[in-house]
Amino acid sequence: MSPLPHLIDTHAHICDAAFDPDRSDVLMRAESAGLRAIIAVGEDSSDAEKNIELADRYPILHPGAGLYPTILDPAAADTMIDFIRRHRKRLWAIGEVGLDFWVVKEERQRHLQRDIFSRFIALSKELDLPLNVHSRSAGRHAVQMLVEHDAMRVQLHAFDGKISAARPALEAGFYFSMPPSIVRSRQKQKLVRHIPLEQLLVETDSPVLGADPNERNEPAHLMTAVRAISQIKDVAEADVLEAVTRNAAQLYGIRV
Repeated sequence: MSPLPHLIDTHAHICDAAFDPDRSDVLMRAESAGLRAIIAVGEDSSDAEKNIELADRYPILHPGAGLYPTILDPAAADTMIDFIRRHRKRLWAIGEVGLDFWVVKEERQRHLQRDIFSRFIALSKELDLPLNVHSRSAGRHAVQMLVEHDAMRVQLHAFDGKISAARPALEAGFYFSMPPSIVRSRQKQKLVRHIPLEQLLVETDSPVLGADPNERNEPAHLMTAVRAISQIKDVAEADVLEAVTRNAAQLYGIRV
């Protein structure tokens, strides 16, 4: 029997201050749990710089750089785009970026948010870097923008929309990643029933979106999402492991 594939956490905030006291221990636990790669996303320039510095110390980390959608500052977007261009050879993802209509309510601000997101979509195509997309309460709108702008390499992280909103993304070949919080989210459970295994990924969104909302989440908990997908889709756990690892490796160009 062939060994199980190595796990890839496709969205984690390892740079978060919540991990400052024990980051080395957290990453050791991740490796012991079978993880071989973590896409370390960021929300601003400080995160982007920290992700690259951490990746120099911890080979398991694959750094990303992005601008959180609630940062409605064109100058900050300029700075981040320049950073990503300068560090292209060090980066594995543009993220997280996207739309957030849960926080941003005013239409003028949403227009600015769309403008900034469109710039990152264009940058992704220019540099051939995957987009790691946030779309809270804006799933349909984010998918529409990605399709209209001919985005190519896309991960929709912790998508909170209905399957009807997800279908155009599935038709475009995008991936959807599920966190451990799927065990307590009926919406994500319903979504997973309809998404083909070939387009599923797993993530932790550490330090949040764990199985227990009152506890700090970390990459070592990634198997919680794998087991949940296995149960929901009635597919062998080994088959889910193989599929989500293959999908992540293909999207991000990671050799495992």
